[in-house]
Amino acid sequence: MAAGMAGVLGAAPAQAATSPVVIHEIYYNSPGSDHGSNSSLNAEWVQLHNRTSHAVTLTGWTLRDRANHVYRFGSYRLKAGGSVKIHTGKGSNTQANRYWGHSWYIWNNTGDGATVKNASGVVKSRCSYSDSSERHSYKIC
Repeated sequence: MAAGMAGVLGAAPAQAATSPVVIHEIYYNSPGSDHGSNSSLNAEWVQLHNRTSHAVTLTGWTLRDRANHVYRFGSYRLKAGGSVKIHTGKGSNTQANRYWGHSWYIWNNTGDGATVKNASGVVKSRCSYSDSSERHSYKIC
């Protein structure tokens, strides 16, 4: 795990011009060693942001990594201008925090990519990162 908290910066990938919801940040390298505790797993997350002035229904939308681990939203509406974090581990879903329920890490510390698709399977947002030195912890997309 990386000790530093500096983000991996650079040019953000092009977001779908019409997408109301985009990947805002990926926190891929949770603090400390990778021991697999639920608190460590939940320190790994992807944050989505609603760019519009109205709520967006995300029911049936998916978030996936390059290894095809898939999180599927159940019945859920993201508030206007709001954000939601999808944590890797277990927890009780709230408006601002959703939980994947995995017992091991999803996001690779050295590099990975996230893709959000709507309920019809249309890509709405993508973000990837590369950190071969594992010196960073997150990527602002």
